[in-house]
Amino acid sequence: MTDAPGTTPAERAATLPFWKGPVSPEPLGGGITNVNFVVEDQGRKYVVRIGDDIPVHQVMRFNELAASRAAEAAGISPAVRYQEPGALIIDFIEGKTLSEEDVRAPGMLERLLPLVARCHREIPTHLAGPVLIFWVFHVIRDYAQTLRAGDSAHLSRLPDLLKIAEDLERTVGPIDVVFGHNDLLPANFIDAGDRVWLVDWDYAGFNSPLFDLGGLASNNGLSADQEDWMLETYFERPIDDALRRRYGAMKCASLLRETMWSMVSEIHSELDFDYAAYTAENLSRFGETVKTFNQG
Repeated sequence: MTDAPGTTPAERAATLPFWKGPVSPEPLGGGITNVNFVVEDQGRKYVVRIGDDIPVHQVMRFNELAASRAAEAAGISPAVRYQEPGALIIDFIEGKTLSEEDVRAPGMLERLLPLVARCHREIPTHLAGPVLIFWVFHVIRDYAQTLRAGDSAHLSRLPDLLKIAEDLERTVGPIDVVFGHNDLLPANFIDAGDRVWLVDWDYAGFNSPLFDLGGLASNNGLSADQEDWMLETYFERPIDDALRRRYGAMKCASLLRETMWSMVSEIHSELDFDYAAYTAENLSRFGETVKTFNQG
């Protein structure tokens, strides 16, 4: 966390030179990577994200900034108003932060999928400067090294998890490349009524579209019928066995990455969040999803 000696994240947020008058940052709940605040200044509301690079999660703020600006230009994400090392200010969006139940609700997936497709296809036309690639299987292998170095409580699980990951990567095979959000948790969608926004670009990068589609399904508990509709609509063709198998492998990988992300956060994060419980929840989801995948 980037803070001057003796300052808290809230104090850092309050003293950014963007403000036109005195401000009182209010904590914004829900974040499990950064410390976020809502700030009202001169009658307008903003979100302030305070956070440094997080190498153990391959979060690099230059990449987040490039993705955020490109997503703004594409009309997908709110406007970036100010940036300095360790701090980002964006417009506050009045709306409902979605839950898993909201994502699964009738009609919502039909609103979200076009937004994800626009992220994949339109953001690259607006990107400027260097950006990252997000290859989930590299991330998983890197997490394993971080867990070994940190003497994680989960070390005994790593050989089996890495063997599964190796098999999944082989099944995914060659990929198409798009620009992925790569963190499609329900809380990263905001329903403003007339439209839905996609926020938080910490993990953005070039990737296979199957990763975002698998993450959208696994993070939100989509039904099999919803998954079939999603795949057929996104790819504009009937699902064949090969696509279904490759998608299923990437869906498993997205859950494994989320599980190992939480394992690493148990060691390295200073945020007030129950990562151990989050690890257990995702490990259970991963186990059930792999079991179903292997039976397919």
